[in-house]
Amino acid sequence: MEDIIHLLPDSVANQIAAGEVVQRPSSIVKEMVENSIDAGAQNVQVYVVDGGKTNVQVIDDGKGMSETDARLAFERHATSKISQASDLFTLSTMGFRGEALASIAAVSQVELKTRRAEDELGTYIQISGSHVDSQEPTTCPVGSNFSVKNLFFNVPARRKFLKANQTELNNVIADFERVVLVHPQVSFTLYSNGMEIYNLPQTNLRQRIMNVFGKKLNSDLLPVEVDTSLATITGYVAKPETAKKKGNHQYFFVNGRYMRHPYFHSAVMRAYEGMIPAGEHISYFIYFDVSPSDIDVNVHPTKTEIKFDNEQAIWQVLSASVREALGKFCSAPLIDFDVEGRPDIPAMGTAKVMPQQPKPAHTSYNPFVSTPPKPISGWENIYKSEGGKGDVSFENLIPSEIADASDSNQGQLTLNIWKEDELNTVSKSDADALPKFQYKGRYIIYPDTDGLIAVDQHRAHVRILYEQNMQCLSDHPRPSQKQLFPEIIQFSKAEALTLDSFLDDLHSLGFELTNLGGGSYSIDGVPIELQGLNMDRLLHEIVSSLVAHSNMSEAREAWETISLIMAREAAVVYGQVLSDVEMDQLLTDLFTTSAPARTPDGKVIYATIDYRQIDKMF
Repeated sequence: MEDIIHLLPDSVANQIAAGEVVQRPSSIVKEMVENSIDAGAQNVQVYVVDGGKTNVQVIDDGKGMSETDARLAFERHATSKISQASDLFTLSTMGFRGEALASIAAVSQVELKTRRAEDELGTYIQISGSHVDSQEPTTCPVGSNFSVKNLFFNVPARRKFLKANQTELNNVIADFERVVLVHPQVSFTLYSNGMEIYNLPQTNLRQRIMNVFGKKLNSDLLPVEVDTSLATITGYVAKPETAKKKGNHQYFFVNGRYMRHPYFHSAVMRAYEGMIPAGEHISYFIYFDVSPSDIDVNVHPTKTEIKFDNEQAIWQVLSASVREALGKFCSAPLIDFDVEGRPDIPAMGTAKVMPQQPKPAHTSYNPFVSTPPKPISGWENIYKSEGGKGDVSFENLIPSEIADASDSNQGQLTLNIWKEDELNTVSKSDADALPKFQYKGRYIIYPDTDGLIAVDQHRAHVRILYEQNMQCLSDHPRPSQKQLFPEIIQFSKAEALTLDSFLDDLHSLGFELTNLGGGSYSIDGVPIELQGLNMDRLLHEIVSSLVAHSNMSEAREAWETISLIMAREAAVVYGQVLSDVEMDQLLTDLFTTSAPARTPDGKVIYATIDYRQIDKMF
């Protein structure tokens, strides 16, 4: 029996490594720009064509490479950063494994021009699929000029999984921003298909953040600064009033390297407890400076996941430093007990007492006569229809389990969630004629032949508005309400690129936006139904969702995203009191939609409480 284990050819091994290092064009941008920074570049230019799928070019004015180094740089595990295992614990550079260039060259066509300051001539190398096609002297400026063409040209299975050009460009911009935010001392430019996206001069950190995300962010940031034996933490966090559900800029950097760290993210959000609504987030730019021996960056191929020693202690320092920043700038009430003397606390009994309003006496009250409970708003007609009987407590009849169908087994009643094929059991005309009332400012309750029906008013309105929005996008554009004083809103470059591609769709929904350049837009008109809402917040949520889902295969998917976000924002809120006419209209509109049982994202809109289960309670 012959041997079956053999060594892989270098070209195959490089393609396997490329699967970890080179995931998409943005990976190439990240790796080569970081190499430029390690080479001491002060100016870095990035050019991408078709989102980087056709070409990625990075030009820098770093120290360049000799003829031998230029050739050796494309070999696997060839690096100038480490020479022994112990060097892994004293790393101060971005790249160090020596896999990036070999992996890139394995799945693309690469051209390199590079020269050192002490050399008269530079070196030109052309490589295709790990094979060196040519190497010769050339004239070129000091530094390096990498051009990576036709990514995955020799791996069709990988290339077909690349997304649309806009999606890949958004990923390029995201990785580009992560690099430029930690190197303000370096100037960067980014071009897409010949159009300038970023032109970032050398500056300080705060100004670099403004140049990337817009000047409006300047007034929203609070500085964070703390120096301990574990770590030095600097950067900025946003004021609580800027919290949003989506579209926040959240960045952690350690020793000049971007990282993802959910544990430290929870430390930042803990500092905002009680200041921002649940489910919302804020922007932050946090920079850690720690001893290289206290972290391990070698735990992920792209080096975005980093392991810390003493993570729990750093978590506490981080959370405390953010709380201090919020307190220092009066964003959170603090009591400072570390002061001389005693705090000025009024003596007991000196505080003013608010006078109580006298209540009129109920002269007709008889404690020995049972009286029915006072009906809540909307019950009056039911009481009349029942002949004013005083032995029925409708408030106790409807259990709180309605609030969450998943918890229905904890109560006495079982909720029957209506399925799409059971919708014919509901008669719209009957629903209009039956008495109904609001419960807890959230549900519309009315009787049916099978029991009581509970309709979630907010979700019902979401379904109605969603279908109206989809109709506007398809063939019935909505009129716009002109703004007397147009509002100016600011978007990042990635958001602005996405917004420009959906301006026509937003116009169909009633938005009139004018591109002022530099990521600024003027809101000249808004949908009539959205008057009074926060347009800045709404549009940012829409655009952020489109950026996050920019790999949508067709326009309808984008329409569904926009329509649902707008419906949620404009729908009647919980706690809003509805008149009988408004409840009738809401139910009428709901049962004329295509799918009244559930919201577009699958949430239950209404349920029934069976009369037989009610009878068992008595």
